[in-house]
Parts: sequence; structure tokens; C-alpha cells
Amino acid sequence: MGLQKLYDTPSWEWPQGADELILQVLRDNGADKSDRLLAAEMAGDAVVVNDELADVLLSVLADGKAPDDLRSRAAISLGPALEYADIEWDEDHGGFDDPSAVPVSEQTFRIILKTLHTIYMDAATPKHVRRRVLEAAVRAPQEWQQNVIREAYSSGDADWKLTAVFCMRYVRGFDKEILDSLTSKNEDVHYEAVCAAGNWEVDAAWPHVAGLLTAAGTDKRLLLAAIEAVAIIRPTAAPELLYNLMDSDDEDIVATIHEALAMTGDEWEAEDGDDEDDQW
Repeated sequence: MGLQKLYDTPSWEWPQGADELILQVLRDNGADKSDRLLAAEMAGDAVVVNDELADVLLSVLADGKAPDDLRSRAAISLGPALEYADIEWDEDHGGFDDPSAVPVSEQTFRIILKTLHTIYMDAATPKHVRRRVLEAAVRAPQEWQQNVIREAYSSGDADWKLTAVFCMRYVRGFDKEILDSLTSKNEDVHYEAVCAAGNWEVDAAWPHVAGLLTAAGTDKRLLLAAIEAVAIIRPTAAPELLYNLMDSDDEDIVATIHEALAMTGDEWEAEDGDDEDDQW
């Protein structure tokens, strides 16, 4: 199977040896740039990511001669492995609760954390690469990230502010900034703020986020984020709002509502029109 065909195939259907093909392309500095970008993206998939692929992604990221977009893609692809590792990390005994649930080893996890920090703090690292490094690094929150997120948010640079609000979804302690960002005219910042408000159960965000569910013309991506957020912020109040959207013709919206209701503990019972009383 060629690389493009592999990319077009759902990862759970990838054949044995898919990781070797991805590795081969990533390691080939002479390969077509578009192929290496595809390989870098696929390398982070939970189906294939492992120590060897993570090591190659780090090598690509650290290669100052590699194209910025390839380095950035490599950084982002390290994010999922970091998140799996962070979930299983037990600070008390300094190791994974269940190593088998993490696609990379403890040693590789530590190397990824250190490398991302080093590359981010290097002022010579291109802006776009640094942004993606930070966005990947926050999947496993560390102390150093608090200050750099604040700096990015207050920098006056629109791109850095977007990165900062994205990172606030993973790093706690930014409720005020999240609330302020809900009123941003930048659609992407607004979206990330809604996601962050939901993730950290920012109760003060409720009026705004709930309002997105009742407002006419709310962008679909923003609406989906708001559906998930209300279920987390106020799980007892959310179902009433969610039921009002259940008659949507959009399958994605209905599916997200079902998932949100499940988070609240509320079970939706579809009306099939076959009430027992109507059968007599």
C-alpha cells in the first residue's frame, strides 16, 4: 500500500507494516515534501506511534534545515502520545500507572518533554514552529508553560494569542483570560475559549456559552463546541437546552448532543410513535 492510499484509509484499517512505511518516508530527506508531511501527520496516530516513530518526529522537529511546516507538523504529532502519557503518569511514584496504555516508554516521554521545552525556549526557533511546539507540549502540562502562555496571551500578536487560548484548554489557571476571550471578534480565539471554558467548568462562562445554543446563526463548529461545553459546565441545566436542538437535520449536531447528554447522565429516549396506549 502506497503512502497516499494509506493516508486515505482509516487508521484502524491500516495493514501490518504501516509504521515501517511511515518511518521510511520520514527518514528520507530526499523524499517529496508533501509525502513527508503526510508521514509526519500519520506518525502521531495512536495506531502506530511508538518510541521509534517519536524519536524520528523529534529528529525532524530539531532539524533546523527542515521546512518550517514539516517541523511544525512533527511537533503536533507528538501531542497525542504526550496526552496518553500524561493521563497515566503518577507523580507520587514517578512512573506510569499502566505502561501498556501508553504508546511510548517513560524514557521517551521524558525526552519529548525536555526536547519540546528546549526548542521552544530557543529564540532562534521560527515563530510558527514555536507555536506548534507549545501547542503540543501543553498536552502534558508542565510548570514552565504557565508563564509562556501568559506572555503569549499578552504579547499583542494575534497568532500568539490564539495559541495561548488554545493552550488554556489544557493548562489550568486562566479563567479570567478565558472569559475575556469569549468576547473576541476573532472566530478562532472565540472557539478555543468556548472549548477551554467547558474543559475547566468555568461557571461564569455559562450565560455566554448557553446563549450560543439559542442564538440564530451560530457557526456549526462553534455550536458543536458549545454543546459539549454546556454539558460540562452545568450538567443539570444543560439537557433542557440540548433537547431543543434535537430536531436538527444535521447528523453531526445530533450526534454531539447525544454524547453531551451522556456526559450529563441524562438518557435521551427517541420517540418512535408507538406508545403502548396508542395500540389499544
